[in-house]
Amino acid sequence: MKPDLAPGLTYTHCYTVPPEKVVRHIYPEAPEFQDFPDVFATGYMVALMEWACVKAMAPYLDEGEGSLGTHITVSHTAPTPPGLTITVTATLTRIEGRRLWWDVAAHDGIDEIGCGTHERAVIHKARFEEKLRAKRLA
Repeated sequence: MKPDLAPGLTYTHCYTVPPEKVVRHIYPEAPEFQDFPDVFATGYMVALMEWACVKAMAPYLDEGEGSLGTHITVSHTAPTPPGLTITVTATLTRIEGRRLWWDVAAHDGIDEIGCGTHERAVIHKARFEEKLRAKRLA
Protein backbone atom coordinates (compact mmCIF):
# COMPACT_ATOMS: atom_id res chain seq x y z
CA MET A 1 0.00 0.00 0.00
CA LYS A 2 1.44 3.35 -0.98
CA PRO A 3 2.15 5.79 1.87
CA ASP A 4 0.16 8.65 0.29
CA LEU A 5 -3.13 6.79 0.87
CA ALA A 6 -4.58 8.83 3.72
CA PRO A 7 -7.83 9.67 5.49
CA GLY A 8 -9.75 12.36 3.69
CA LEU A 9 -9.49 10.70 0.29
CA THR A 10 -12.91 11.02 -1.36
CA TYR A 11 -14.05 9.18 -4.46
CA THR A 12 -17.32 9.47 -6.41
CA HIS A 13 -18.67 6.67 -8.59
CA CYS A 14 -21.78 6.91 -10.81
CA TYR A 15 -23.84 3.98 -12.02
CA THR A 16 -27.07 3.88 -14.02
CA VAL A 17 -29.33 1.12 -12.74
CA PRO A 18 -30.17 -1.41 -15.47
CA PRO A 19 -33.37 -3.48 -15.39
CA GLU A 20 -31.47 -6.60 -14.25
CA LYS A 21 -30.29 -5.04 -10.96
CA VAL A 22 -33.70 -5.28 -9.30
CA VAL A 23 -34.69 -7.52 -6.39
CA ARG A 24 -36.06 -10.40 -8.49
CA HIS A 25 -32.66 -10.83 -10.17
CA ILE A 26 -30.48 -10.97 -7.05
CA TYR A 27 -31.49 -14.61 -6.45
CA PRO A 28 -33.64 -15.61 -9.43
CA GLU A 29 -34.11 -19.07 -7.93
CA ALA A 30 -35.83 -17.56 -4.86
CA PRO A 31 -39.58 -17.48 -5.50
CA GLU A 32 -39.98 -15.10 -2.54
CA PHE A 33 -38.19 -12.37 -4.52
CA GLN A 34 -40.21 -12.72 -7.72
CA ASP A 35 -43.17 -10.60 -6.60
CA PHE A 36 -41.10 -7.57 -5.58
CA PRO A 37 -41.54 -4.36 -7.57
CA ASP A 38 -38.82 -3.34 -10.02
CA VAL A 39 -36.60 -1.64 -7.46
CA PHE A 40 -32.80 -1.56 -7.04
CA ALA A 41 -31.88 -4.37 -4.65
CA THR A 42 -30.11 -3.72 -1.35
CA GLY A 43 -27.52 -6.38 -2.19
CA TYR A 44 -26.60 -4.52 -5.37
CA MET A 45 -26.42 -1.23 -3.45
CA VAL A 46 -23.95 -2.79 -1.00
CA ALA A 47 -21.85 -4.10 -3.89
CA LEU A 48 -21.95 -0.68 -5.56
CA MET A 49 -20.66 0.93 -2.36
CA GLU A 50 -17.86 -1.66 -2.19
CA TRP A 51 -17.04 -1.01 -5.85
CA ALA A 52 -16.59 2.71 -5.17
CA CYS A 53 -14.14 1.94 -2.34
CA VAL A 54 -12.23 -0.55 -4.51
CA LYS A 55 -11.90 2.05 -7.27
CA ALA A 56 -10.78 4.69 -4.78
CA MET A 57 -8.06 2.40 -3.42
CA ALA A 58 -6.78 1.06 -6.75
CA PRO A 59 -4.14 3.74 -7.47
CA TYR A 60 -2.69 3.31 -3.98
CA LEU A 61 -2.16 -0.46 -3.99
CA ASP A 62 1.18 -2.03 -4.73
CA GLU A 63 1.74 -4.76 -7.32
CA GLY A 64 0.11 -7.99 -6.16
CA GLU A 65 -2.19 -6.31 -3.64
CA GLY A 66 -5.96 -6.25 -3.63
CA SER A 67 -8.65 -5.65 -1.05
CA LEU A 68 -11.56 -7.49 0.48
CA GLY A 69 -14.62 -6.19 2.24
CA THR A 70 -14.60 -7.25 5.88
CA HIS A 71 -17.52 -5.33 7.37
CA ILE A 72 -20.36 -3.14 6.20
CA THR A 73 -23.06 -1.31 8.12
CA VAL A 74 -25.44 0.56 5.84
CA SER A 75 -29.06 1.58 5.65
CA HIS A 76 -31.12 1.43 2.47
CA THR A 77 -33.67 4.18 2.93
CA ALA A 78 -35.30 4.93 -0.43
CA PRO A 79 -36.31 2.94 -3.52
CA THR A 80 -34.66 3.47 -6.89
CA PRO A 81 -36.24 2.31 -10.16
CA PRO A 82 -34.11 1.21 -13.11
CA GLY A 83 -32.94 4.05 -15.31
CA LEU A 84 -31.88 6.42 -12.54
CA THR A 85 -28.19 7.11 -11.96
CA ILE A 86 -26.84 6.43 -8.50
CA THR A 87 -23.88 8.42 -7.25
CA VAL A 88 -21.86 6.79 -4.50
CA THR A 89 -19.43 8.88 -2.49
CA ALA A 90 -16.78 7.04 -0.50
CA THR A 91 -14.61 8.92 1.99
CA LEU A 92 -11.67 7.26 3.69
CA THR A 93 -11.93 8.03 7.41
CA ARG A 94 -9.34 5.80 9.11
CA ILE A 95 -6.41 3.49 8.40
CA GLU A 96 -4.95 0.98 10.87
CA GLY A 97 -2.26 -1.18 9.34
CA ARG A 98 -3.90 -2.94 6.40
CA ARG A 99 -7.49 -2.10 7.47
CA LEU A 100 -9.31 0.89 6.00
CA TRP A 101 -12.65 2.41 7.04
CA TRP A 102 -14.87 4.34 4.66
CA ASP A 103 -17.99 6.46 5.00
CA VAL A 104 -20.26 5.63 2.07
CA ALA A 105 -23.39 7.35 0.80
CA ALA A 106 -25.56 6.75 -2.27
CA HIS A 107 -27.95 9.19 -3.95
CA ASP A 108 -30.17 8.53 -6.97
CA GLY A 109 -30.59 12.15 -8.04
CA ILE A 110 -33.84 12.44 -6.11
CA ASP A 111 -33.15 10.92 -2.69
CA GLU A 112 -30.27 9.72 -0.60
CA ILE A 113 -30.92 5.99 -0.89
CA GLY A 114 -28.38 4.68 1.59
CA CYS A 115 -25.43 5.47 3.80
CA GLY A 116 -23.14 3.89 6.34
CA THR A 117 -19.63 2.60 6.84
CA HIS A 118 -17.51 0.01 5.10
CA GLU A 119 -14.28 -1.67 6.21
CA ARG A 120 -11.80 -3.17 3.75
CA ALA A 121 -8.57 -5.08 4.28
CA VAL A 122 -5.61 -4.88 1.93
CA ILE A 123 -4.45 -8.37 1.00
CA HIS A 124 -1.62 -10.00 -0.89
CA LYS A 125 -3.53 -11.70 -3.71
CA ALA A 126 -1.14 -14.66 -4.09
CA ARG A 127 -1.31 -15.48 -0.36
CA PHE A 128 -5.08 -15.20 -0.40
CA GLU A 129 -5.34 -17.49 -3.45
CA GLU A 130 -3.12 -20.07 -1.69
CA LYS A 131 -5.40 -20.06 1.38
CA LEU A 132 -8.40 -20.43 -0.89
CA ARG A 133 -6.80 -23.37 -2.73
CA ALA A 134 -6.06 -25.07 0.61
CA LYS A 135 -9.67 -24.61 1.69
CA ARG A 136 -10.95 -26.16 -1.53
CA LEU A 137 -8.81 -29.23 -0.87
CA ALA A 138 -9.89 -29.60 2.76
